Amino acid sequence: MFAFENVKYKEILDIPSLEIDSGVTTAIVGASGAGKTTLLRLMNKMISPTAGLILYRGEDLSKIPSVDHRREVLMLSQRSLVLDESVKDNLNMGFYLREAQAPSEDALKAVLERVKLNKALDERASKFSGGEKQRLALARVLLLSPEVYLLDEPSSALDSETELEIVEMLVEHAKSHKKTIVMVTHAVSIAERYADVIVEIAKGHIEKRQVKA
Repeated sequence: MFAFENVKYKEILDIPSLEIDSGVTTAIVGASGAGKTTLLRLMNKMISPTAGLILYRGEDLSKIPSVDHRREVLMLSQRSLVLDESVKDNLNMGFYLREAQAPSEDALKAVLERVKLNKALDERASKFSGGEKQRLALARVLLLSPEVYLLDEPSSALDSETELEIVEMLVEHAKSHKKTIVMVTHAVSIAERYADVIVEIAKGHIEKRQVKA
């Protein structure tokens, strides 16, 4: 799905070759500052490589319109935007921006249940904890149903038990809907338990690529 050919980004990343396959869960691991988030940002066209070529479905990523690409390849950052509005408005934000029909209230309630967020649709999100805001942002991404989920530490603000439940839900959702996940995680144990492929970045270089049997 993604192919990196001699890609460099400033002094942060140097990737001679890397492929991210369709329909699998790929975990990106490495020390803080290794370049994990930068890799996701490159895949989302938030930044452009300073050298080399990135292909998406065989097409030069630089030639794909950014808006079109981000509708298909959606990134959830660690500090995702949460509006000082109701839960309903936050969940519908992506549909408002796309001028698309918003989901039904039943669909909104169902996705809140999936991310273990027990909140009413009319509650204001500004009162939520960090973990609750993270789950609200994740629910919004699930509703938009992109082909590729780029997730930057999607469970970092959660307790360990909820973290496992959320990651397991995401992986099962991706498999059942034939979606692709590329997930940065601080926990190697999470990567080894749930990912099909593990990519380790050390000082900007791809040091290990492990494919599970």
